[in-house]
Amino acid sequence: MSSTMSEKILAKASGNDKVEAGDIIIANIDVAMTHDLTGPLAVESFQKIGVEKVWDPSKIVIPFDHQVPADSIDSANNHIIMRDFVKKQNIKNFYDVNAGVCHQILPELGHVVPGEVIVGADSHTCTHGALGAFSTGIGSTDMAMVFAEGNLWFKVPETNRFEINGELKDNVYAKDVILNIIGQMGADGSTYKACEFAGQTVRDMSISDRMVLCNMAIEMGGKTGLVEPDKKTIEYVEKRSTKAYKIFKTDLDAASLDMINIDVSDLEPQVACPNNVDNVKAVSEVDEEIDQVFLGSCTNGRISDLRDAAKILKGKQIAKGTRMLVIPASKEVYSKALDEGLIRIFVDAGALVSAPCCGPCLGGHTGIIGPGEVSLSTSNRNFKGRQGSPDGKVYLSSAAVAAASAIEGRIVAPE
Repeated sequence: MSSTMSEKILAKASGNDKVEAGDIIIANIDVAMTHDLTGPLAVESFQKIGVEKVWDPSKIVIPFDHQVPADSIDSANNHIIMRDFVKKQNIKNFYDVNAGVCHQILPELGHVVPGEVIVGADSHTCTHGALGAFSTGIGSTDMAMVFAEGNLWFKVPETNRFEINGELKDNVYAKDVILNIIGQMGADGSTYKACEFAGQTVRDMSISDRMVLCNMAIEMGGKTGLVEPDKKTIEYVEKRSTKAYKIFKTDLDAASLDMINIDVSDLEPQVACPNNVDNVKAVSEVDEEIDQVFLGSCTNGRISDLRDAAKILKGKQIAKGTRMLVIPASKEVYSKALDEGLIRIFVDAGALVSAPCCGPCLGGHTGIIGPGEVSLSTSNRNFKGRQGSPDGKVYLSSAAVAAASAIEGRIVAPE
């Protein structure tokens, strides 16, 4: 009987020959990730369970990224709690304040390979499905049980497979594709479904672009985002990881599969308008002055995004009255941007470049906006208060639209 990619991965992880959508299973976990913001509650809950040692310290990854460097006594204390936990549990895969955003460094540093089950105490853990893994966000208390037992229950999801075809126009990117899909599907259009991204447009995309698609699957309610592994996946993984892996692909006649065809041939640059990610319009339909531009995050802080923005900003100046914050997604991305002279371009244009971290993405750290201010961000959420004041407004776009808009001081598409 035919199965989807998610069903095959979860069957393997649960020791079953086959599972079907709707089944409740217990799956063994290959990678468990928590960070400085969600980690302390997971540690507290783990300690209440009364288990002395985690099930497998080699399968736990703990990066600091949300509030780094520590911006308050509370965040400094959270760092202390997690460093102490890392030391006591002998967790080697610990990345302190200089490493970067969790969803960038996990694949970068070889922790993600195809066919695995990955859980993270962060909703955008679905990013890692870009490499053919079943990867999903869980709560901190669920993470405590994973620490203790090494497994977790799942309801096997149905699958929405987005067959995306058509050649993208100039200055149209993966971010525009996923924003457009979310706009069509709505915030609940794929609730608890695996979101597979397929078709020639996806096959032509880089691994970084595929991460953009999978990262935002959660914004239409998805349980995970997935792209079937191909030659690009294998090249990326084998360059970065020594772990064994297994490739799974979806049978197109699987009973739980819903095929959705998307033609992007005529797609224009897109923007998600306040205060919902599914409030999507073409950039040409939006007329809004901006106070701040944020280039970064686990969605669009990769080297390709910085290159796209720098190409537009080179030799130009950010508009008076507009500020721009650039935050590379990892130390590796930052180093490449230094070597390629991108940081100089940003600085010369008038941008502020910060060390790798989540920045203003959660509204409690670097570069938040004040009441009445408008931010254009390359991140993944624009809910009220997401980047600071609940009386501010946040729009979402690609790196190219962000850079062009910074020059104009208003939301525009690149020429």
